[in-house]
Amino acid sequence: MIIDQREYNIKSLSYSIRSAEEKDAEALSSLRVQMDGETENMDREEGEAYINASGFRRIIHLDTEKLRNLFLVAVVAGEIAGYSRCEGRELKRFCHKVEFGVCVAREFWGHGIGKNLLAQSIEWADQTGVEKMVLNVLASNEKAIELYQKSGFEIEGILKKDRRHADGQYHDTIVMGRFKDL
Repeated sequence: MIIDQREYNIKSLSYSIRSAEEKDAEALSSLRVQMDGETENMDREEGEAYINASGFRRIIHLDTEKLRNLFLVAVVAGEIAGYSRCEGRELKRFCHKVEFGVCVAREFWGHGIGKNLLAQSIEWADQTGVEKMVLNVLASNEKAIELYQKSGFEIEGILKKDRRHADGQYHDTIVMGRFKDL
């Protein structure tokens, strides 16, 4: 699905949020690797599960066509600074929900980019009849958990020792969901 572009200016940083376009594929491929290396909050280590530009073009193309998918990018001075994605499933028993994920380059943390990507995704979900949004978040990522809770997400469960990081330490994952008011 495609949404209209919106402009923001927060803490002297101007940026826009718009639907991803196939021309963004190369930048998204590089940015994903960069962001995986900037924080332990991501599912992957740097370079893991690499998606090349062709792979991103395929994802963007499919997400543009599917009514239950949304791929957004945040753009600062012509460069992609972060992105989010909602992915629905075609199975009838699960077509009422989408899975949400977001990431923002460290350089741009603190400017509301993640918050606005989330807000636009929630707005889209509510307008298109999505009844539930789900996400997974590292249990130690308190800032993200707080943002999600302020946005209507509830903790649904904890996956104990769900991840093992490069240092050998195990970490829990929190499963969160947001239900549309029916």
